[in-house]
Amino acid sequence: MNFKTLDLNLLRVFDEVMAERSLTKAAHNLALTQPAVSNALRRLRETVGDDLMRRSTVKGQGQGLEPTPRALALWPHVREALAQLQMSLSPDRFRPATADNTFVLAMADATAAEIVPGLLAITEAEAPGVSLRVVPLSTRDPRGLLEREEADLALGYFPVVLADITAKLQAGSTANFDHARLYDGEYVCVMRRRHPLAKKKLNLDAFCAARHLLVSFSGRPYGFTDEALASLGRKRRIVLTVNQFFTAGRVTLQSDVLTVLPRHFVRVADSAGELVIKRLPFDVPVVHVDALWHRSTHQSSAHQWLRSAVDRSARGVFG
Repeated sequence: MNFKTLDLNLLRVFDEVMAERSLTKAAHNLALTQPAVSNALRRLRETVGDDLMRRSTVKGQGQGLEPTPRALALWPHVREALAQLQMSLSPDRFRPATADNTFVLAMADATAAEIVPGLLAITEAEAPGVSLRVVPLSTRDPRGLLEREEADLALGYFPVVLADITAKLQAGSTANFDHARLYDGEYVCVMRRRHPLAKKKLNLDAFCAARHLLVSFSGRPYGFTDEALASLGRKRRIVLTVNQFFTAGRVTLQSDVLTVLPRHFVRVADSAGELVIKRLPFDVPVVHVDALWHRSTHQSSAHQWLRSAVDRSARGVFG
């Protein structure tokens, strides 16, 4: 491919088609005819020497477009390059006092309980016209969510994602995501005051023999606590999984189950002081809570303000 002769407009068309998965919608967004979009894709295919799109039939929606593996590999780099070029030519000038942006943040309820009150206070003081939307985080790998621009930031525990980013950077590859540490969380065993173990020392045998509630975003009855137990050749009995920490706290208050919760969240869930906290009778890794975002937003002044506000909120609680 001769990059010097590449028509950059073809990349704009490619980006729009990838985002919409439809020639008709892409043509409408670009103010072009559908044949013009098809022709642009053909020219780009000839330039890169590889198929980029295939026709597919979507049930109930008729004909659609399915990207090839080559297109899926190429798109993140094209999208980031176009975003960087746009910001260089037309830099956004985010002025918090007059801004009316809406930011979407994905996080679990335990994280939101700590971050959101301070974040709202900062927003009201610095950017009163800005709106915040918090959506549930239902995965330990929110990269798809960020790539689809369904969230501006994801806040949570992402060990696999961070390991993948580090590996790519060490190998000299491009990582499409950035991250920043917000705080470290300690997990503890929680039970109600009337639980049979509440007034006893919690040892490993008693822990494993008890009935357990697990907070699981996926619904899979296995978490990092179970990984730690497995390393000791032990396991516990999980009788219930829920997808919210708040729900776990409420159920624990009303039943004889044990659950493992972030220590900082217990004071939020236990307004009446009816929960008992005990140290886990085995070692578990420290849970790092990070902010994760797509690199295409890294230089945006609006996103820089958002990341700063989230960081300041976290430091106000954990600093």
